[in-house]
Amino acid sequence: MLKIVRMLRRLFRTLFLKIRGKWLSMTQFYATDEQFMRQALALAQQAELAGEVPVGAILVRDGRILGSGFNTPIASCDPTAHAEIIALRQAAYAENTYRLEETTLYSTLEPCVMCAGALVHARVKRLVFGARDLRFGGVRSKFRLADNDLLNHRLEVVEGVLAADCLRLLQDFFEKRRS
Repeated sequence: MLKIVRMLRRLFRTLFLKIRGKWLSMTQFYATDEQFMRQALALAQQAELAGEVPVGAILVRDGRILGSGFNTPIASCDPTAHAEIIALRQAAYAENTYRLEETTLYSTLEPCVMCAGALVHARVKRLVFGARDLRFGGVRSKFRLADNDLLNHRLEVVEGVLAADCLRLLQDFFEKRRS
């Protein structure tokens, strides 16, 4: 009987999620994912204007943005200045802890191995990304770090949110650089 109750609870949690004390259906939840991804895309456009690879990231808890960032490794002369790392640093500083539990990170591009490792260490609950990174992807494309059974923490991964917009931004950026 207890197994049945647990199964029903899991099923309910896969159909509904609690945000800010309110239960949302998955349809409503993914609409929220798109809203935050649009904000991450706006950050990616700022990176592009600065001559950086256009990647943006936002870290959210209960509908509130804790940290945000876009790629700045060239301007900052810092190879770790990826959008995801900057968002994690801002959030950790704001929350006064490196443990960022019950948060969701929105990134326009699949995180690299460094960023995926940082997400695991920070105990981020969910990762939502737009486009896959076929060359350096650390979550789905090359490695599966975010939900690897060998690690002590696994993230829920949602991919493909506004993927066409995210991919177009990257393709346009690299096309301009080549010409």
